[in-house]
Amino acid sequence: MGRRRSRKRLPEQPVQVRIEDLSHDGRGVAHIDQKTIFIDGALPGELITFKYTGRQRSYDEGAMLSVEEASDDRVEAKCPHFGLCGGCALQHLDPAKQILAKQNVLIENLSRIGSVEPDVILPPVTGPHWGYRRKARLGVRYVAAKGRVLVGFREKRNSFLADMHVCPVLHPVVGEHLDDLSDCIGAMHARQRIAQIEVAVSDVDTVLVFRNMDPLDEHDTQLLEDLAGKLQVNIMLQPGGPDTVAPLSGSIAELSYQLPDENIAFHFQATDFTQVNTDINRSMVRQALDLLDLQAGDSVLDLFCGLGNFTLPIARHVASVTGVEGSAELIQRAADNARLNQIDNVNYHVANLDKPVAEQSWMQVQYDKILLDPPRSGAAELIDQLPTLGARRIVYVSCHPASLARDAGMLVAKGYRLVKAGVMDMFPHTAHVESIALFE
Repeated sequence: MGRRRSRKRLPEQPVQVRIEDLSHDGRGVAHIDQKTIFIDGALPGELITFKYTGRQRSYDEGAMLSVEEASDDRVEAKCPHFGLCGGCALQHLDPAKQILAKQNVLIENLSRIGSVEPDVILPPVTGPHWGYRRKARLGVRYVAAKGRVLVGFREKRNSFLADMHVCPVLHPVVGEHLDDLSDCIGAMHARQRIAQIEVAVSDVDTVLVFRNMDPLDEHDTQLLEDLAGKLQVNIMLQPGGPDTVAPLSGSIAELSYQLPDENIAFHFQATDFTQVNTDINRSMVRQALDLLDLQAGDSVLDLFCGLGNFTLPIARHVASVTGVEGSAELIQRAADNARLNQIDNVNYHVANLDKPVAEQSWMQVQYDKILLDPPRSGAAELIDQLPTLGARRIVYVSCHPASLARDAGMLVAKGYRLVKAGVMDMFPHTAHVESIALFE
């Protein structure tokens, strides 16, 4: 029988260290004995005292105990749950410096992963810092030891739900009423069988989709109807998969958001993917159209088009647009939105863009411009094929800087030049980096 490998104990004494940098996930970065340490809650330039919380072969982790010399960029966190809740990582950093930190993450990723750098860094696109989040998935769990139902996001770096009462980044119609949600579910017979609440806030209405793992009795149904009236929201139930979503009572609320600059209204369902930040989305669409430099005779390809967030505004300025998306349901929504807005120069296709698409009919024609808006995994499968389409300009909207950096390197290797790149503050106070890049 072999000897058990002993685990190295963590140092118990607090340690002082000077923070050198900020990591991609919002932690302070320091070095002790040439080993990297990531420390929650610390900012560059600060002298802090911390305790070790974890040791890995290539790095250590720590939790800050006190700030001995504070950064001028440190601010008081607005949320009482900051530090416990894993939703935000940067509330202690001045918002103007948050977006610059995200810009640095983008530039560093482009250089390190893609071996490229843009000719021009675009000014950051910013908007409201609070109450901006209109789409969210809230966890729900009854915790007997606390005597209440927890509703909110997970704790930082573990699977437990944070004990929250408010969330200032969520739209106030929900973020200021977590206790109302908690109290309502806590009074239900099915309080241990409600798994989550999906939040969708449109320009006018709000829908809360309750994931109920068992059918609800009359008592529980009445509690939810009372809650809907109190909060002035629409409630839907989801007892199974996405196709089981149905209104608690009455008709389904029709959600919509506007792009006023283009006179376009988008209708969507509560479980559809839409951008979480309406103000930044409007600015993002405007910037994408500017970067594409659309001309009246252009033919444009919009890949990962979703429900037409970019496709329809592009269509207002060009001869034709082709939208491609993997979800047949979203393509149907996109087509419906085109009809709703009386736009008839768009054609849509359903295709899995993670697979080879060279034989697809829409790949057999030439385009003047291409817009890419892929998921976190990026668009690596498509990059090899894009040069065959003849597009003079490609605008790439990204929700993950590492994927963009990888794909940017591939595009440059195929003969494109990275002309411009910049960040957009889609998720203030989080470490999430949304970015946009222009290739010619």
